[in-house]
Amino acid sequence: MASQQPPEPPPAEPAPTTLTDLGDDLLREIFLLLPSLPSLVRAAFACRTFLHAVRSSPVFRRRFRALHSLPLLGIYFDPDGPAIPAFSPLRRQSDPDLRAAVRRSDFFLTGLPDDDDDFPGWVINDCHDGYLIFYNLTTRQVAAYNPLTMALDLIPQPPAEFSNDNFNCLDLHIISPEEDDGVFRVIYACHDESRARAAVFSSDTRAWKVFPWSEAVKTPQPAQEKHWLTAGRMANGFVYWIYLDEASMLLLNTTTLHFSRMDLPPYLQGHTHMFRVGNTKDGVLCIVVAIAFKLYVWVRKICDDGVEKWVKGELFDLDDTSIVEDTGGTLEEHGELKVVGVVDGFVYFSTHETFEDANLPCWFLSLDLETSDIDLLFRKIYDSHIHPYIMPWPCSLVCDKPCLQVEGLTACLCWDVLATTSLQQDGWIKWGGMKV
Repeated sequence: MASQQPPEPPPAEPAPTTLTDLGDDLLREIFLLLPSLPSLVRAAFACRTFLHAVRSSPVFRRRFRALHSLPLLGIYFDPDGPAIPAFSPLRRQSDPDLRAAVRRSDFFLTGLPDDDDDFPGWVINDCHDGYLIFYNLTTRQVAAYNPLTMALDLIPQPPAEFSNDNFNCLDLHIISPEEDDGVFRVIYACHDESRARAAVFSSDTRAWKVFPWSEAVKTPQPAQEKHWLTAGRMANGFVYWIYLDEASMLLLNTTTLHFSRMDLPPYLQGHTHMFRVGNTKDGVLCIVVAIAFKLYVWVRKICDDGVEKWVKGELFDLDDTSIVEDTGGTLEEHGELKVVGVVDGFVYFSTHETFEDANLPCWFLSLDLETSDIDLLFRKIYDSHIHPYIMPWPCSLVCDKPCLQVEGLTACLCWDVLATTSLQQDGWIKWGGMKV
């Protein structure tokens, strides 16, 4: 009689699935479903595996940017009087990560030097790629400040030849680093009665380089009419200044530092208060014009004859939309629209020009040129210069930064880490299974 066989052992339990088992490709597909860039930052810094998946794929970052516009975090209001610029945050109850980005940053500019409490003297010259460029009216000090990272850079005064009484200084603009080398440039421009010139500061050399005067870009103006350009706007690697008395713009290529001219639609001559220059989501140069309660869009295109021209784009008639009902007013009360900025396909505008009544608040809104979606931002008195603050793509999601490397239990806690609010427990931040 055959001997009885022993029973087979039960099958081993499958090993638990770990983050490593998911693989970078699957992680990146999951990350594409996140609602916004702040959510991606928060997820990426949950552990080293997530962070590597984001940093190691330029293709993923391009796909994420195509699906998720860089978010507006708020608007800076830069008054003419002796006050630090004020920040009005965008409040989104449906996006806690966006709120965390604002809450963990220094948008109230406490990091700026305040030698004079009664007259701080700081005014905003440029707001671009997460940086603010300030000029101090009292000390002539220039400062670059990033509220997200709280990085302050005090820049030496511009060259003496830019303070000559015969020149009209324009404004300062920052060119942020494309790579994570920490080097940025600041461009300072001025003009005389017919020419323009630029100086460039590099955070690498800590010095200004003055470039030669351009050829005449304007018919010489009488001394009493020497102000012939408006404040500049930067888009697509160029700074654009509008001629006050011509249907033209002065352009500065921020790479070559070469000045040139570009025409405008003729009827915009002398109406600089009606329009702003910016770019679409695809990087196409555009102009948005506000007339009454309508927004007209012009885009710069190469036509069939091979000549680059301004072409009429879409018309957004806001008379018959729900804006009036949503804001609780009438067209007569709102007056007319005023465009305050055009950035990456979004138009930022207000509903009332309140210089006639400084106590009358107005609504600030945004319009997506691609989808036509209109978003009510907030209500505030319009009493100053306006600078929308757009969250940039963080360099820390592109490549390693020394301050983000964990050695033992020590880490430099910048905003990128602090934004992971849901991972905080008992005053500690959990990073990759450790508490730091």
